[in-house]
Amino acid sequence: MKFRLNIFKAIVFFAVLCAGAFVFSLQSCSGEEKKGGSEEGVIEFDSKAVDQTHPLSGLAPGSAVLKYKKNKFIIEMSTMGMFNTSVIGNLEDKTIIQTVKFMDIKQYCVENVVDIVAENNTYKLKIEETKETKTMLGLKCYKLKVAMVDNPAVTFDAWYTKDLGMESCNELTPYANVKGVLLDYRVKKMGMEMRFLAKKISGIEVPDNSFDVPTTMKKVSKDEMQKFFNDLQ
Repeated sequence: MKFRLNIFKAIVFFAVLCAGAFVFSLQSCSGEEKKGGSEEGVIEFDSKAVDQTHPLSGLAPGSAVLKYKKNKFIIEMSTMGMFNTSVIGNLEDKTIIQTVKFMDIKQYCVENVVDIVAENNTYKLKIEETKETKTMLGLKCYKLKVAMVDNPAVTFDAWYTKDLGMESCNELTPYANVKGVLLDYRVKKMGMEMRFLAKKISGIEVPDNSFDVPTTMKKVSKDEMQKFFNDLQ
């Protein structure tokens, strides 16, 4: 019983990991998709743990998907259909909403600028623009050289595109100075670093209510939400 509980906690851990990270994602479910306007659509990503030797890397979700529209985005993740979590960002209000749905628990919390800055400070990046470009999913992309501020020996490449607009889409993330949509990058949450690589982009219409918090959810403080996550680990 204890073994099963530990495995389940590990799975939930990675659901939170990927949802807390900024990833443009959400699945397109409609068979009759309508073309969206400018700066509107869906991007699906493959995801994996950077350190494949990590004891829990095999339980990391293999995909992430995002829905975005102008100054809003929503990220949704589901683990085994039991644990559902989302991150809703509003660039105009400079807020991030975390939601959780697990068994009879349905709750959300709102993070303000102070909370967001504190979170990003745990993953400080030094980002250098380059002149190197390549085509990804039909879009012109620009290469970034990235290094960890607290550990400069750790470096990696990231790629972003300007073709989708969304110049301020990274404002609430460690990539705040990047003026475009990231299609290949890394992010770290709760001690695990993940890589996200875009595999599909759909310029479809995104309903405005996609970014609303369900009325069935209870609002809790950030501390209460953090305690919920801590109790699962």
